[in-house]
Amino acid sequence: MTDKIFSPETYSMIGQWAIGFCKDLVVAVIVFIIGNWLIKWMKKLIKKMMQRSKIEPSLTTFLTSIINVVLWLTLIIIVISILGIETSSFIALFASAGMAIGMALSGTLQNFAGGVMIMLFKPFKVGDFIEAQGYAGTVKEIQIFNTIIRTNDAQTIIIPNGGLSTGSMKNYSTEPYRRVDVEFQFAYGTDLEQVKQAISEIQLRSDKILKEPVADSPVAAPWIGLTKLGDSGVVVNTRSWCKSADYWPVYFYMNETVYQELKERGFMFPYNKLDVNIIK
Repeated sequence: MTDKIFSPETYSMIGQWAIGFCKDLVVAVIVFIIGNWLIKWMKKLIKKMMQRSKIEPSLTTFLTSIINVVLWLTLIIIVISILGIETSSFIALFASAGMAIGMALSGTLQNFAGGVMIMLFKPFKVGDFIEAQGYAGTVKEIQIFNTIIRTNDAQTIIIPNGGLSTGSMKNYSTEPYRRVDVEFQFAYGTDLEQVKQAISEIQLRSDKILKEPVADSPVAAPWIGLTKLGDSGVVVNTRSWCKSADYWPVYFYMNETVYQELKERGFMFPYNKLDVNIIK
């Protein structure tokens, strides 16, 4: 029986298998060495491309790590297939593991994808004043999963990037100019032309309010007009354009100055009142 097992044909088959396996092993080693070099080269190239695109450093590091893992898994599968080992089971295992991890971390992955979109397309940047998800404040930090903003009353708000990247958002810092709309109500019978002249003088006196239109922008000269007839008086709307950084100073300037000066000139600011008629 021993002679049958170790027959010349058996030795020949073992020798052929060994020679073939050695060839495959040499090819696999060469492919592994070349693949290792290519992975390092591709990592450096991708990192340089991200740096040139001015992508956030935290995102660059994270994406580079993910790409590195994917490339190494691909290289390992190629090497295994060269050695003649069935790779379908490995691929199925990786796919199942990826699906399980994806389902477990669906919310986290959504926030990560949102962070990638924000850092790539830059709808806002650190220092911008935005309004989103029911909060308004200055962006202090853009992280991979969350964005941190600080409100005007010094509260720190952490907003997940998933909803931030897909929901509506106002960015007050993208445009160089903003329009300040302020409404005032005056008693019926007030001389409208005198009111407009007095408010116009206040607008022209401010060095923060733009006096002339700006080319290629919606900026216009200061405007004053009667917008509606209210319950207790006429409503006058004022529109003043200024630099974005001067919005709040101009807003408070218009409210305070118009109230003080027009009150001194005898203009009446009505208040809500109710007439009650008693029928006997």
